[in-house]
Amino acid sequence: MISLRKETKKDPQKVIDMAREYFGKEGVGLEVKNLGKNCLLSEGGGGYVQVTACKDNGLTLVDVEAREYDYHAKKFLDKV
Repeated sequence: MISLRKETKKDPQKVIDMAREYFGKEGVGLEVKNLGKNCLLSEGGGGYVQVTACKDNGLTLVDVEAREYDYHAKKFLDKV
């Protein structure tokens, strides 16, 4: 399991939209299990990816927790 954090100037909703596209059926191929305003949980292949994004002092904090998808979690944060 991996847990990562990054700061970005992107809006939290934009980050969640990016995560849905990246990890979803057209991307990595995971199934969206839970989608909220500032969070996304995708599962598949015996693992999961959870992305949360929230505003903090004018920036957006992006947290990614992943099991079995460490490589993809790192690549996603590179895009953010």
